[in-house]
Amino acid sequence: MSIDIRPHAYDPAAQPELFEGVLPRRVVAFAIDFVIIAAPIVLAAMVIFAFGVVTLGLGWALYWLLPPASVLWAIAYFGITLASPESATIGLRVMDLEMRTWYGAPAYFVLGAVHAIAFWFTVSFFTPFILLVAFFNQRRRLLHDIMLGTVIINNPARAALRTVPAR
Repeated sequence: MSIDIRPHAYDPAAQPELFEGVLPRRVVAFAIDFVIIAAPIVLAAMVIFAFGVVTLGLGWALYWLLPPASVLWAIAYFGITLASPESATIGLRVMDLEMRTWYGAPAYFVLGAVHAIAFWFTVSFFTPFILLVAFFNQRRRLLHDIMLGTVIINNPARAALRTVPAR
């Protein structure tokens, strides 16, 4: 039986342009994605509130739908956007970043959805200090990136701008 062990596709020593400035831009990308996810949820809460006023309080019973709908919306958002040809959420696209597997393949729906779930679980159970893991590895991967075998890198256009010409 042969086992095909693939090497890491992205080496920070050989390709520093792929990792340069990723962490701070990833934080901004998270904030953008958070707003994109929160906006429809807040809008739905306002609609339920108005419906409750019109129905003399009966419509407020719909608030129980908000938490599960929020979770489903967030999972769908990350799964769909990370499975796109850009392999990035809207926030990652704005910040010129993309997600790849450790061996270089683009992300897919299940990986994107599980990536979001793994992020929320690791941050919830291990406190936000778990995000400090990124400062102790060369590829600047977070705990959930390491667990799932993903890496966030600069997209090819940004990496080409950051490439230092050989002397």
